[in-house]
Amino acid sequence: MPFVASIPAVPGDAAPKSLRTTSRAASVEYREVTKRYPGQAEPAIRSLSLEVPAGDICVLVGPSGCGKTTALRLANRMIELSGGDILLDGVSIRTRPAAELRRGIGYVIQQIGLFPHLTIGENIAVVPKLLNWSRQRISARVKELLELVSLPADMRDQYPAQLSGGQRQRVGVARALAVDPPVMLMDEPFGAIDPINRERLQNQFLRLQSELRKTIVFVTHDIDEAIKMGDRVAVMQKGGVLAQYATPPELLMSPASDFVEDFVGADRALKRLALLRVRSIDLWKAPLARVGEPTSAVRARIAEADLPHPLAVDADGRPIGWLSERDLARETVPAKPDTSPEPIVDRDDVLRDALSDLLRYDTQYGPVVDEHGRVVGVLSVEIISHFLSSNRAAELATGPAERVTG
Repeated sequence: MPFVASIPAVPGDAAPKSLRTTSRAASVEYREVTKRYPGQAEPAIRSLSLEVPAGDICVLVGPSGCGKTTALRLANRMIELSGGDILLDGVSIRTRPAAELRRGIGYVIQQIGLFPHLTIGENIAVVPKLLNWSRQRISARVKELLELVSLPADMRDQYPAQLSGGQRQRVGVARALAVDPPVMLMDEPFGAIDPINRERLQNQFLRLQSELRKTIVFVTHDIDEAIKMGDRVAVMQKGGVLAQYATPPELLMSPASDFVEDFVGADRALKRLALLRVRSIDLWKAPLARVGEPTSAVRARIAEADLPHPLAVDADGRPIGWLSERDLARETVPAKPDTSPEPIVDRDDVLRDALSDLLRYDTQYGPVVDEHGRVVGVLSVEIISHFLSSNRAAELATGPAERVTG
C-alpha cells in the first residue's frame, strides 16, 4: 500500500479527526543505507539495514559521531541518501517530493525550534496552514493537541518565551502531531531539559504513545533513555556501523560484541530496573488519614496496614505528608503534617527512576499515585529488592518493555 500523509493536503472544512482514533502507523525500513559527505574519506553511514515495525519506538543510540542523527535526517530527506533506500510502508522515500514527504512526517528536535514571533497556536498550526486547512479546522486541531499534551487552552495565545523548557518541548511534540503523521522523528527531544522534568516528559510521552501508537525513530546518546523509551534499540558505533539491533532485554542480557557490552555499561543488572514499571509490583498498603478526621481513627488503622506510618491525603486522595508522633498526638489530622510526602512516585514510572528518587530523598518509602495524583499504595526499597529476585521480575524482564499504561 502506498505511503500517504494521513491528512490529505487539500483544503477542507471537515471536522478534524480525533487524535485518539488516529490513523494507522507506517513501518520504516532502512535498506543498505549509506551516506557519504564530500571531502570525507569514510562514510557517515555504512550499509545500515534495520526495520521498525508500525507502532514501535526505535531508538538510535551511540557515541558522538556514530551517524545516528544523520540516519534520522535521511528518513525525511533533510539530507539525501548516497546509497541504499528507506521505505515507508514499503514505498521508497524517493518517490515523493522532499517537501511533501516532510509534511507527512512529524519532526521534533532538542532545540524544539519554535518560531519566537508566532504564538503557541500559530506554531502548532504551521503545517496545517501549508496544507490549506480552514481556520475553523486549524483552531479545533490546536485545541485538541493542547489538551492531548496537557497544556491549558489559553496557552495558545502566549509566545514561546513565556513558557518553561518543558512546556515548549510539549508544544514541539504537539506541532509534530498536527497533521496526524504515521511516522515521527525525534532528535534528542528531551536532551536540553533538566533531569526532573526530563523524567516527567519521558513518562508523559510514553503515555501518549500508548494511545496514539505512532512509529517513532528516536535519537539519544543516553543508553538509559534508550532502554527506557525503546521497543527496539539500535546501537551504532563510529563509522555509521550498526553494532546491534535488539529489544532492551536482549541488549542487556546478550550484548553482541565487546563494544556493545562496554557501551551498555557494567551495571547491566541494575539497568533491568528500566524494563520494569512500578505498577508491576504489589505495593504496600499505608494507613491513610484524611485532613480533619480524628487521629484516634487513624491509629486504629495502623494494625491493618503494611507499614506503621500513616499518610495524610487531601479530599481528593492526593498525598500531603507523613504523620509524625507529634501529629498523631493531636485530636485531628493536621493540614500540614510534619514530614513531606516526597518523593511522590508515579505508578507508570520505571523502577530505575523510582529507586533513584527514593535514594535521592534518603527515604525508604514513597507514596505511589495514579494519573490523577491519587494514592494507590506505597513503594519501598525493600519491595524493589524482593521483587527483583522474584520469578515474576524475571518473566517481565525477558519480554519487550511495557508501553501500555494501566
